[in-house]
This record gives sequence, structure tokens and C-alpha cells, in this order.
Amino acid sequence: MLFNGRNLDGWVNVNGANSTWRAEDGMIRCTGQPVCLLRTDTAYENFVLEFEWMHHQERGNAGLFVWSDALPAPGVPFSKAIEVQVMLGTETENYTSEGDIFSIWGATMTPDRPHPNGWARCLPSEARTKGAGEWNHYRVHCIDGRITLAVNGEVVSGGYDCNPRKGYICLEAEGSPIDFRNIRIQELPSAPSPWAIDANEATGFVPLFNGLNLDGWKLPEGNEDNWTTEGTTIAHNGQGGDLWSEASFGDFDLIVDWKWQGPSQGPMDRPVILPSGVEAVNEDGSIQTITVEERDSGIYLRGSWKSQVNIWCWNVGSGEIWGYRTDGAMPPSVRAACTPKANADKPVGQWNRFFIRMRGSKISVALNGVTVIEDADLPGVPERGPIALQSHGSDIRFSNILIRPH
Repeated sequence: MLFNGRNLDGWVNVNGANSTWRAEDGMIRCTGQPVCLLRTDTAYENFVLEFEWMHHQERGNAGLFVWSDALPAPGVPFSKAIEVQVMLGTETENYTSEGDIFSIWGATMTPDRPHPNGWARCLPSEARTKGAGEWNHYRVHCIDGRITLAVNGEVVSGGYDCNPRKGYICLEAEGSPIDFRNIRIQELPSAPSPWAIDANEATGFVPLFNGLNLDGWKLPEGNEDNWTTEGTTIAHNGQGGDLWSEASFGDFDLIVDWKWQGPSQGPMDRPVILPSGVEAVNEDGSIQTITVEERDSGIYLRGSWKSQVNIWCWNVGSGEIWGYRTDGAMPPSVRAACTPKANADKPVGQWNRFFIRMRGSKISVALNGVTVIEDADLPGVPERGPIALQSHGSDIRFSNILIRPH
């Protein structure tokens, strides 16, 4: 049994609210809000999965992900995976409610039958899905990168050359209430393959933002309306007031997705930062500058403005530790280590992902998979404190705020 019928042991809330998923009357019951994932705590490669599902509305939407990453993709509530559609009330030439299978967010698959528009999506061979208030049975066969789906006893869709072909199994909430029951798995033997790609197995993270509201965060007094939620993102209009977590943390790994929204603060001349962390100067001794479309924000760590991981559009790139890089009292080695090794920012309007690691007084920062700060020492940094999203005059969005205390 993949679900014991009593509780959610063996399952992990990836990026939803505590209220989204519950075990009740032998079922996993889902509110549908927010759009998010519940995944197994174990990764699987070859297996047969069976379960039943029932939507409560004539137009219902949910999903099953197989071979999934442990984490959502940057900026979205979904993960890289192969999705088996669990939907009612939508029939088009391009997608249906009868058991489509398709690859999402960087996964790949060749459908058993070509899609009319060339998508990596297999449309079912026949309609076998029952309507709202009725139980449907799915049997999903996953082996060596091939997947097939039987709906209520007959195979209707499939694909091959799937990658990843080892990963987690996820139930997806996507806007409407749904129940799952009798979730069973039979693992099958696996053989090494030169084509196999495993999913990301970054486990142990819990959501700091529940995707629904700002519970768990302290709104800035007098500036409460400047921070809101838009779907599964935190939206800030840049008009003032930092947003602090209610909880404090010592050592941790932190994931934060962010993107710029709206116009910049305008073109401004900003200093050119050298790899040493000092500002470049011209021959006459004046500060060398470059014109940028000014945008500014950041993430405060352990309750301190000084241990801020900067988000901006300066030449040096995001990720620098502003309070230490600019502190002339700090040794040159500290200032250099707090200066990004590369500008890894994506273009304005695209999602970026920070991975921030704090261990004692040491910090490392990866931006979009590039390590920009590595084991920088932060002398005097507090041992513990809350985390904040900084307001610094710019319209910005945050999503997938996940933490793994160490």
C-alpha cells in the first residue's frame, strides 16, 4: 500500500497549505487550494501504480505525476515530471478529460500516438472516464522509461523514451476538491540504462509560504497592503515595509524563487563592482559607473539587515552579501568572498531561483544553478533569527519559499 488509509505517513507536503491534504475515511482528500503537490517520501523507478479518484464537480482538475523531482520547478507550483491527467469536463482537440499523458517542466516523452499539434502528449484512444461523484480506477504501468495508463480497465494512453525515469509520485491539487483512495504500488525490477535520468532528490524542505495567504509572516505595520498573494506567489508593490517570517532559524538551506514585475525605478548610474568587492575607479580617482535600470530587493537572514542576500540589476549580479561587501572595516578576504563570482541573473520578467545555505557564520549562494557565493564568512552574524523579504522600491514577486533546517 502506498497510502495506509489512516494518515499521511509516507507522504510529503511539497508546497501547499497544511489544510490542503488530509487523510479521512480511507481517502486522501484534497481541497484543491492552492495549486500544489503532495509527494511520496520515496523515489521509484519501475512500478505498477493503481488508485481510484473522484471529483466532486463537473469541471474538476487534478493530476498524478510520476518520475517527479522532489522540488517544484522555478516560479511554478508544478515539478518536472510525467503527468497523468486527472480531469473532468474538458474535451478539446488538444487535451481531454479521458486520461492524457504528457511531459511537463523539462521532462521529455514521446507519445504513443502523434499529437495533432506535435505536443509531447498522448491523447486517449477512447473515453472511459466516469463523471463527478463517481469513482474512477487508474492503473499506471511505468517501466524503463515507458508509461501506460488504463482507465477503468482498458489501456487508453501511453508514451516512451521518458526522462526522468526515476523519481517521486505526486498527487496534484489544481483548483477543485478531489478524493483519492486504494493507492497501491508494486515495485518492479530495474536494470541500469545509459538513457536513464533520475529526478532531483532534494528532500527535507518544508514550505515557508503556504501558497494561500501570508500566515506565518509578519506584515509591516502601516504598510500591510503592500504585500499580497497572487495565486501561488507573494506580490510586493515596492512601496515599503519588509515582510518577516514569524519563525526563526539557525543553520538551514533555503530556496526562494523571485522575478521582477513591472517597470524599473528608472535608469540610474551605479558603481562598477570588482571581484574584490571594491568599487572600480577611473584614472582621475572618481568612481566608475554604469547605467542600469534600477531594481532592488533582497533577503535578510537571521534577523539581520547586514546578512542580506541582494537582489538587483547591478553589473555584479544578484546574490552578494551587501552589508559585508560594503563594510570597509571587514578584511579584504571577507569583502571579496561576499561578492558574486558571476552574474547569473535571468532577464527581467523571468523566474530566478536562489539556493542559500547557512552553516554557522558561513554562507553559500547559488543562483539559477550557478554558485555565486561560496563559504563566505560573516563575522558577527547572529546565530539565529527570522528571514525577511526586503522592500526596496521595486515591484517583485516571490514563490516556492522552502526551507530545510539543519
